[in-house]
Amino acid sequence: MAIASDTQLSEGEKMAEENEVPAELLDELLKNCKSPEDLLGKNGLLKQLSKGLLERMLEAEMSDHLGYDRYSVEGHHSGNSRNGKGNKTVTTDSGDIKLRVPRDRQGEFEPIVVAKGQRRLPGFDEKVISLYARGMTTREIQGHLEDLYGIDISPTLISQVTAAVLDEVVAWQNRPLDTVYPIVYLDALWIKIRTDRVTQNQAVYLALGVNLEGEKELLGIWVAQSEGAKFWLSVLTELKNRGVQDIFIACVDGLKGFPDAIESEFPKTQVQVCVVHQIRNSLNLVTWTNRKEVARDLKGIYTAATVDEARTNLDAFAQKWDANYPMISKSWLANWERLCPFFDYPPEIRKAIYTTNAIESLNRSLRKIIKNRGAFPNEEAAKKLLYLALQNIAKKWNRPIHNWQAALNRFAIMFEGRVPLS
Repeated sequence: MAIASDTQLSEGEKMAEENEVPAELLDELLKNCKSPEDLLGKNGLLKQLSKGLLERMLEAEMSDHLGYDRYSVEGHHSGNSRNGKGNKTVTTDSGDIKLRVPRDRQGEFEPIVVAKGQRRLPGFDEKVISLYARGMTTREIQGHLEDLYGIDISPTLISQVTAAVLDEVVAWQNRPLDTVYPIVYLDALWIKIRTDRVTQNQAVYLALGVNLEGEKELLGIWVAQSEGAKFWLSVLTELKNRGVQDIFIACVDGLKGFPDAIESEFPKTQVQVCVVHQIRNSLNLVTWTNRKEVARDLKGIYTAATVDEARTNLDAFAQKWDANYPMISKSWLANWERLCPFFDYPPEIRKAIYTTNAIESLNRSLRKIIKNRGAFPNEEAAKKLLYLALQNIAKKWNRPIHNWQAALNRFAIMFEGRVPLS
């Protein structure tokens, strides 16, 4: 790979080069460092440098406040002067640092670099929140920070740091949404929450939208004691109140009454019952010895080229298997109208809409993060962790779903007049 010349360097790279610490100074600083512990340890060089630089900055702020440097004759009879130093310990992302903070006689000095009352420097809160978002409990974070950085903080402080996220959660949950989402996946997962000293399973409702650019976007998080069409109706009403005017396709599981709830708020929306859920429910009725053969015959239904071919294959399936498993074909027939919409699309688009895999993948990622917790102390704690975890997961959603432009063109034809003009 060719190395860029000076003329090819970006402005940022040039600035970085100009601001580099001289090699001679680095050599002098490192000459007594014999191991990583000497540099990065609890009392290593980096911590000593942080202390020295912060105290120098505080001294510079005091000189600016008074209008003269230490020991300067300009300070004689100036009306205010230095008055010793106070001790202060601040927590940083590399450990606790004990500082000597200068004072003035009139008590007017208000430092900026380490403000009065400030006990944590920027970077520490972000580190705690990052660890929390990855599923670590407050006790685990406490031990982790103690082991790595020698920081001794209480679980209460960690809770206070993460609690600051709750205002952000509320703002995010109430943010305005796009007017149109071509696809919305709706699903729920279960978590344990303590309520009145009783631990209960509660449903976390998730709505994952695909916007007009083909990008995934989580629309909100809701918690209720059970999953039901009635609560889903309140979720859909909230989405509408936050600006959503149209959804082309809603992908859902087979929950009874769910399609009716969707159509009551979004009457033009096409409801696609998840084919994968339907297959799983069917195979749950089958003995192990017949499962592979039944699965192969079911595949002939949902991989058919047309809806007519799929119905023919379903009839053939019923003739073959109804004697042993009559409820399978009966279930497919009962849901047929909701299972069929994906047949209106070419094969490359079908995978995006005939399954709730997109949101199930999201649920799997969330379960990995919450698995270390027996139960959440309250609903706010659950939402706090789920929100932080979702922000991390969303960082991986960096490109549109596959073949999105083809799908959008198809939507423009099928849902004429409903795709906004750019």
